[in-house]
Amino acid sequence: MDSDVIVVGGGVVGLTTAVTLAEQGARVRVWSRDPAEATTSAVAGALWWPYRIEPAEEAGAWALESLRVYAELAGAPEATGVRWVPGVHADTVLDGLGAWAAGIEGLRQLPAGEVPGPYATGLAARLPLIDMPVHLAWLRARLEAAGGVVERRAVTGWEEPAAAAPVVVNCAGTAARELAGDAGVRPVRGQLVLVENPGIEEWFTAADAGATETTYFFPQPGRLVLGGTAEEGAEELVPDPVTAAAIVARCARVRPEIAGARVLGHRVGLRPARDGGVRVEAERLPGGGRLVHHYGHGGAGVTVAWGCARRAADLATG
Repeated sequence: MDSDVIVVGGGVVGLTTAVTLAEQGARVRVWSRDPAEATTSAVAGALWWPYRIEPAEEAGAWALESLRVYAELAGAPEATGVRWVPGVHADTVLDGLGAWAAGIEGLRQLPAGEVPGPYATGLAARLPLIDMPVHLAWLRARLEAAGGVVERRAVTGWEEPAAAAPVVVNCAGTAARELAGDAGVRPVRGQLVLVENPGIEEWFTAADAGATETTYFFPQPGRLVLGGTAEEGAEELVPDPVTAAAIVARCARVRPEIAGARVLGHRVGLRPARDGGVRVEAERLPGGGRLVHHYGHGGAGVTVAWGCARRAADLATG
């Protein structure tokens, strides 16, 4: 065997896990069916916030651990894609958040009248906003600098990766439904619209955890990302024009100038949700190898990536 670990999946969870292992001294290869720019991670908004992820206590701890990493990476935003950006979470109150909220410096409840759009309540915060195409390329470069390798390679079972390394880490996202035989894995379809930024410098969200339609916009370099949807079980990857028009209309109710912004493109991603939340656990393979499951991050893979990767790396190294 010429590798210590094979990581299956090349999205943000897989690459962050691979970086963590490689920087601990492991010989790591990432096997990914798709290039990073074609993964769900590349479509993500991607604002740091524990959104649609369970179990709550563990996810909160992973999120805060990741927040500390992103705070460091924000010192070089052009390279890492991570920036500190202020914004508002509408229809959200401090009392409704978990213990992790105490770890966010400057998070505050807004008084009535200060929340934009047709919303009565909200929170103001300055949070990491990640430009995912840049960040994924940076993760790959960091992995390669640590001696890791990324390969385009589809996986249909554990026999092949287990023959190449004594440890396999399953970061396959929605594909874990078939690979791990986990019927609790389900896609949550998210559709986005990319438009020219008409001068908006703050992010905004109004995304109820149980809603199918959400409203948010994120100012990214060269574009404004508008969203969105959260369609449980939907797997259609072709953008729907009616849905796109509704997304623009919802965002324009908050910032009217969005209505006239030129559309640059459309994106669809399938968030990898799972009944019972994130699965991070190890099992023995028939040939004696170790399989570490690390999937089910829903809409918060970016948010928990570093904290969760360290947990998976601990299991991988025994």
